[in-house]
Amino acid sequence: MKQNIIKDKSFNFAVDIVNLYKELAYNKKEYVMSRQLLKSGTSIGANVREAEFAQSKPDFISKMSISLKEANETDYWLDLLHETGFLDKNQFEIFKPKSTEIVKLLVSIVKTSKQ
Repeated sequence: MKQNIIKDKSFNFAVDIVNLYKELAYNKKEYVMSRQLLKSGTSIGANVREAEFAQSKPDFISKMSISLKEANETDYWLDLLHETGFLDKNQFEIFKPKSTEIVKLLVSIVKTSKQ
């Protein structure tokens, strides 16, 4: 069976985001930005999964484009949480490269699919 890299990476990233959310909410008492991060960070993989069974190529592109928008939003929340002191340097350096990698993969998938 062929490995689906974006499916695997987005799922693993979602698991990491859920665990980060729990830490931010319970240990740092940050609820607003962390909830936004939770929503966008888990939505990436959900839309990738929806794209797996897209009804058409335009539907596939649409789902992957939504996933890309969610990944970009997640990147924003990570930046904001870091700049406001809720994510320390170590946490940021763990999450930011993963987020950036997913954005790059999705940009590539969307561009290739449109050609």
